[in-house]
Amino acid sequence: MKVGAQLLMQNEFGKEHDFQTIQNDLRLVGMAEKLGFDSVWTVEHHFTGYSLSPNALLSLAYLAGQTTRVELGTQVVVLPWHQPARAAGEIALLDNLCGGRLILGIGRGLARNEFEGLGIPHGESRERFIESAEIVLDALETGTIKYDGKHYQQPERELRPAPVRSFKGRTYAAAVSPESVKIMARLGIGILVIPQKPWDAVDKDLVVYDQVYREVNGCAPPPTILGSQVFCDDNADRAQELAHKYIGDYFISVMKHYELLGDHLKGTQGYEYYAANREALVNRDLRKTADFYVGLQVWGTPEQCYEKVMAARARINCDHFCGNFRFIDMPMQVGERSMRLFAEKVLPELHKVPSLHDQSGSEEALRVSAVG
Repeated sequence: MKVGAQLLMQNEFGKEHDFQTIQNDLRLVGMAEKLGFDSVWTVEHHFTGYSLSPNALLSLAYLAGQTTRVELGTQVVVLPWHQPARAAGEIALLDNLCGGRLILGIGRGLARNEFEGLGIPHGESRERFIESAEIVLDALETGTIKYDGKHYQQPERELRPAPVRSFKGRTYAAAVSPESVKIMARLGIGILVIPQKPWDAVDKDLVVYDQVYREVNGCAPPPTILGSQVFCDDNADRAQELAHKYIGDYFISVMKHYELLGDHLKGTQGYEYYAANREALVNRDLRKTADFYVGLQVWGTPEQCYEKVMAARARINCDHFCGNFRFIDMPMQVGERSMRLFAEKVLPELHKVPSLHDQSGSEEALRVSAVG
């Protein structure tokens, strides 16, 4: 099983200069390759301290020059915020710079602040994502960029540089709503599971995804990738206390960034799922909701962290785990100690877990369902 570390660069409360946050997180994720991690990941967000990484590809280009072995993953490139031909070219360039180590994660975005700040109509996100994904994914496979759609009209051009290798089997998307998993299945890409809703709801989504993927693509989908907040400590009581503090506060920052308690998503096309769930969130105690979120993440002693990753693997058929070890206002030394302990005691045990299969469509893939 592969294991990665995420670069979030979060400075939500502005307790330090953004430069210091970036340097601290770069040092932390820079340890990943030496500690034995298999991948490093970063995100895309704009305009706030929720994350200081407005371009995942640019961040990874820097990390490509600092590493030689680890895979480099985007979590995610928000396609509606990019001109598709430029996105395809930048993805192909990064793949060449890192020698084919790129794992491409894509998504459509959610935060109103970011859409408005970039001048992209919020209600067009789903349509724009589908069209942009079709343009980018086709260009990466065929070497030709062309499209005639509602939002994008792309004259035929050659994609240069050509990617090092095919992106099939190494392209993933975050999908929270039931409709999104169907879209990802039709596009033929894997699912990046970031726990935030009850596992039985995730189970149902993956059943639908598995069925649609097989119908459209004629083979089993690739294993999922699991992304989670992580806090690892030798002391179980301290792990529980600090996990609820830091992961709970991180959840509050998520609620704030995405305005999940606001009513602006009501009537916004493509966000019906979020609007429908708003009432449940509004009527619940926010700290209890945060505690529920904390319960979905990976934290505890090394043994507990291992058990939680393995429980998720058995449930969602994941073959790659990505942990975020420093977030919100967690001191650098706390995040580093957690990451080092995880690397020392959990990582070697996860590496012993056999890969589900080498590529989508293999006999093993056909034998193992997306939900076990």
